[in-house]
Amino acid sequence: MSTFTLFYGVPSGCSFGSIVALEWSGLPYQLCRIEMPAQCNTEEYRQINQVCETPALLYDNGKVLTESMAILNHIMAKSLNAAFHYEQGTEQFNLFNQKLAFLNTTLFNAFSPLWYSLEHSSSESNKQALREYGAVQVKKAFTALENSLINQTWLMGDQLSFVDGYYAGIARWLKYHNVIDIDQFPNCERLYEQLQNEAAVKFAHAIEQEQSVKSTGNFLGHILFEDVIQQYKNLK
Repeated sequence: MSTFTLFYGVPSGCSFGSIVALEWSGLPYQLCRIEMPAQCNTEEYRQINQVCETPALLYDNGKVLTESMAILNHIMAKSLNAAFHYEQGTEQFNLFNQKLAFLNTTLFNAFSPLWYSLEHSSSESNKQALREYGAVQVKKAFTALENSLINQTWLMGDQLSFVDGYYAGIARWLKYHNVIDIDQFPNCERLYEQLQNEAAVKFAHAIEQEQSVKSTGNFLGHILFEDVIQQYKNLK
């Protein structure tokens, strides 16, 4: 069976959701830690992902898959855990992609002005304008998400899925940017707190914080970035 290598970004990268998905999937995988933004912007990492972002998924044959939506769909399709796999064309498959697209395009992008104001030099007035705009967009996205969670345990209803793990990685940005409080959205807050009790989510947090943790999936350990790059060159 092939082993995947996932490049994940720290601190607080959206690749968090891909780590959770790999844990739940039962697929064999290893991790490569990428410090953002310094390591992302190197010529070496640009060989892996030309837009210098994480996550990126490297196959044994040297092929690379980028973008969270594509990676999570691929892990779902290959999952050894039937509870996290949906056949293409089914209602569950379509719902999975609908929820994933919302998180990726609406919720994730709502935070973009906030990240930009934090990571780029600009006047205080420009930063404030970006923060105000970002706050409005984040509130709008969480309002829509709040309404979709009425009478639902998880994002897809009664069934835990990879989209919940992806949500766990994005929702924590509320505390990071401190523009609105999640307690304004009780359903969103409940979902986030539920996920903190999941072993795969605890694992992903521990991995990011470089703490010793036992995998409940098929994690094969970390591999150094330099070693991955050398292997990648040998495969090309």
